[in-house]
Amino acid sequence: MSARPRSAGSGPGRDRDGGGGRSGRIVRSPLGWMLAGVVGVGLVAGLTATGPGPVPVLGAVAAVAVYCCVMRRVARRSTPEVTGSGAGREALLGGGIGLGFILVSALVVTAFGGYSFSWAGDGFVSVIWSAVAVQIGAAVTEELLFRGLALQALEKLWGSGAAIVITSLFFGVAHLGAPGANVLSGVAIVLEAGVLLGAAFLWRRSIWFVVGLHFAWNTTQELLGIPVSGHTPEGLFTVDVHGSAVLNGGDFGLETSIVPVLIGVALAVSMLVLAHRNDGIKTRRRAGQ
Repeated sequence: MSARPRSAGSGPGRDRDGGGGRSGRIVRSPLGWMLAGVVGVGLVAGLTATGPGPVPVLGAVAAVAVYCCVMRRVARRSTPEVTGSGAGREALLGGGIGLGFILVSALVVTAFGGYSFSWAGDGFVSVIWSAVAVQIGAAVTEELLFRGLALQALEKLWGSGAAIVITSLFFGVAHLGAPGANVLSGVAIVLEAGVLLGAAFLWRRSIWFVVGLHFAWNTTQELLGIPVSGHTPEGLFTVDVHGSAVLNGGDFGLETSIVPVLIGVALAVSMLVLAHRNDGIKTRRRAGQ
């Protein structure tokens, strides 16, 4: 008796090799590749974020490589948000906005008597190098996690609006474990950081624009001696706080102050308007196509 030839489109070998099985479909779903990327990039961040010297920068490079690998091999999509042309220009533009955001916020708080600064006088070059290295690592890994992976995956499932709300909430929750954090600081991070950085990505569709904004934001605070999300830095200046925590942000730092919250929300709204004009806001139906 002759055996019936096996169909070329069925069988366990087809599922394993072609990725057509149920497990392959799950992994390649938006939530699947988001989780795979979060594990990979998160592991790199955990191993390198607090390392000495250039280790955080090397970690950032490794995190980008992991991100691209997950997107191309698991999600089966290109990565124009990372590998597109004009990365340097986007980073500089984002950096300029982040620098202006923090300098204006700190200036307003100082003008109303919330801050006073004095020169720290300790190791100019070493302080700058340390701040730059650490904040490059933090900005790159956090933006790959929250805007590169989470926002894009959730946007694919439910559209831009739901994606920016969910990622902003998670960004606020992620900062609740920082020194001096409380409910108010969490809300402030959601509004001025989560929404602003999400809006920045929807507007420019470039990770490097958001990384530049995030990097300049944190580095400027650190060099001014202002706590960065509750962590007191070794900056070029030391800062004394005066008056109400509503103005100066209290122990958590400038990010809890009402001043950057209002400025950040205004910037976010402006970026969302620009994103809408550029057809960068996707509805659930459009995102799923």
